[in-house]
Amino acid sequence: MGLFGRRSRRGGVPDDPALLAEAAANPGGSVAEIDTTYIDDPNGYVPPEAIRGAWLVDSSGKLTGEYRENPRHGVPQDDFGKLTDPDSWLGWLGDDPAAAVRNGIEESLRAQVADAVVEWVKILDTPRFLTAGLPSKDGQALLVTRAALAAPFALSVRATQHGRSVLLGVFSWAAVNLASPEPRRDRHWFDLNVGLDWADERLQERIHELGTQGGGPAER
Repeated sequence: MGLFGRRSRRGGVPDDPALLAEAAANPGGSVAEIDTTYIDDPNGYVPPEAIRGAWLVDSSGKLTGEYRENPRHGVPQDDFGKLTDPDSWLGWLGDDPAAAVRNGIEESLRAQVADAVVEWVKILDTPRFLTAGLPSKDGQALLVTRAALAAPFALSVRATQHGRSVLLGVFSWAAVNLASPEPRRDRHWFDLNVGLDWADERLQERIHELGTQGGGPAER
């Protein structure tokens, strides 16, 4: 219940059959009220902002009439905290790693649907990172020659023909020739409905698909 704020009482206990059935299945807990303005499938991924609040349920599975409002309720926002919080070097993504990843995700979607517009993106867990490099000529530094990441996401995308869709998956990005006179090469992978472990297992092979010039084995 840490998401929710102050308690209040509303006029009467709701008699919605679905709400009552959910309460019966969660004795001693709570039942969230979803704002369908921002989400189409309440049984899929629901961003925290799309929850209006929660009805409290007593130990017998009945609504108590008490309600906790969600202070975060409103238009869902991007959340890249789990991308930028880890102590991992992201210089290869430029000055704004979050914007770079968001742009990469949108480019991947537009490669499939030309008018796709991403409404919000949330990175759901700490990404898996991969780097490799060579020692500098003086041996005092490591020159990163290649890097990659796999980031699990939830996002909302709109397109003219398809309307709004909420998607779950993992976005992967690999880059090589980062410290080479050869042109830098980048590639994105946009895998829907897969787990982070699955994508992590493929990072090594994917970074090698691009080809490298030197550099030891990639390190996590």
